[in-house]
Amino acid sequence: MEDITLNATVKKAKSGFKKFLGWFTFILILVLGFLFWWKYYYVFGEGVKSGELNYVVKKGNVFKTYEGKLIQSGLRSRAVGSVQSYEFEFSVENDSIAKILMENSGKYFDLHYKEYKKALPWRGFSPYIVDGILKMENVAR
Repeated sequence: MEDITLNATVKKAKSGFKKFLGWFTFILILVLGFLFWWKYYYVFGEGVKSGELNYVVKKGNVFKTYEGKLIQSGLRSRAVGSVQSYEFEFSVENDSIAKILMENSGKYFDLHYKEYKKALPWRGFSPYIVDGILKMENVAR
């Protein structure tokens, strides 16, 4: 009879550690999942950029993504003594938006974008993802 109560006590002690380990693993997975979501899927900011579309290309080794560059009006200096235009580099997930941009390179665009903390390989090289075209017009030359 004493052996049965001793075994039951030992089993409870093991089960308490297993319970702790299970909860710890569950909480760890939740925290890591939240951090992954916050870094890669949480929309950090969104806005509109305007300028002349320089290019949009589809490129990538494993994941083919649309990458583009918008030249904004104005000048800035990255280093002392140099002058450079504002460039907005972005990625495009939507094929139909990318097609419109590719067919109208050189025109003036107002592009709506979402900014993420980090880029994902299948979403593009840039943390800026263009998700809409607000306005398109020819550039006056």
